Amino acid sequence: MLDSSTTGLLTKTLSASIANKEIAGANFMVIKNGEEVFYLEDGLADVENGRSIARDSIFRLYSMSKPVTAAAVMLLLERGEIDLFDPVSRYIPGFRNQLVEKDGGLAAPEREVNLNDLLNMTSGLVYGGPGPAGQYTETLIQELGSRLHGANPMTTMEFADRLGQGPLAFEPGSSWQYGTSGDVLGAVVEAVSGKRYGEFLQEEIFGPLGMKDTGFWLTEEEQRTRLAKTYQDDENGGLKLYADSHLGINHQFDRKPAFESGGAGLVSTIGDSAKFTTMLLNNGSLNGVQLLKPRTVQYMTSAGLTPPQQKGFALWQSLCGHSYGNQMRIMTEPGQAGHIGSKGEYGWDGWLGAYFMNSPQDGLTILFMVQKKDAGTLPVTRKLRNIVFSSL
Repeated sequence: MLDSSTTGLLTKTLSASIANKEIAGANFMVIKNGEEVFYLEDGLADVENGRSIARDSIFRLYSMSKPVTAAAVMLLLERGEIDLFDPVSRYIPGFRNQLVEKDGGLAAPEREVNLNDLLNMTSGLVYGGPGPAGQYTETLIQELGSRLHGANPMTTMEFADRLGQGPLAFEPGSSWQYGTSGDVLGAVVEAVSGKRYGEFLQEEIFGPLGMKDTGFWLTEEEQRTRLAKTYQDDENGGLKLYADSHLGINHQFDRKPAFESGGAGLVSTIGDSAKFTTMLLNNGSLNGVQLLKPRTVQYMTSAGLTPPQQKGFALWQSLCGHSYGNQMRIMTEPGQAGHIGSKGEYGWDGWLGAYFMNSPQDGLTILFMVQKKDAGTLPVTRKLRNIVFSSL
């Protein structure tokens, strides 16, 4: 258990963040050696109606969906169904005959994008930005959003196929840039398994781990009433409601989506997320279910970037002291990280602030669930984890 001074600091720090209108509400969990040692909830899941954050509040994970997608790919890997050097075009035809930005124009790449590139974000696929690749992707994501509630919504496979038809921002494997690789991996899983991506996750991960409140949409009305609302800064030091779709994801999660985003599309509770993170920290097993083999987990949670790729990753200044691999950050130099941590710890966060960290060296998991526009890893997230790590 954490001592009373530590728990007091955690409670005070979260409360201050809510009082300062940094966030509306959140819940926070610490797991040590597979046992929950601390849980805290504070603030509101729905400010307008006064509904408090609860243990069973449901949160949009956004990019915290990516490690789940990496785990799905690892299942295919250890069954011999894929090779990580397979070209993506083997599974998604749109990736044939690609072009890459080069010398102010477009040219054929030196090699095709492969599955390993997708896992490590070294594919040249981006989320947006300047240049042909960024502009193409932004236009495609706008179309994805505009068709979201229409008669002909874009599917997981169509989105991936259309991404492949656009230009790459750099030669596959030559650098690192955050982007849509996770969404393409979801489509690869569909192609290999012959199942919808959500169906595969339900059968292979969520069902076996007992993650009843995790998926690409909320099937029950009762679940929808537990979905936390999202807030954004109102420019006056307060918070206002945010309810727009982002990255082609239906914000209300009240209908089955055609596009099941492997990079950003899941919702979950802190308890369900803890089942996934505990499975990883416990060498792939949870409650007698061996989901992934220990060597697979070891591979999945290792840094995967070459020195040239690491230069691209190093531009992400809030992740100093880290490398990247299989859709997650991995701490490599704790002294450079800007917060207390341990070598080998790994995890990821989401656009709305959902966050997890596993530290194998400490047998420690930290989970933080919040819904704040453009949050990622918030200052309060780092403050809370500094309190926990300094108390070890």
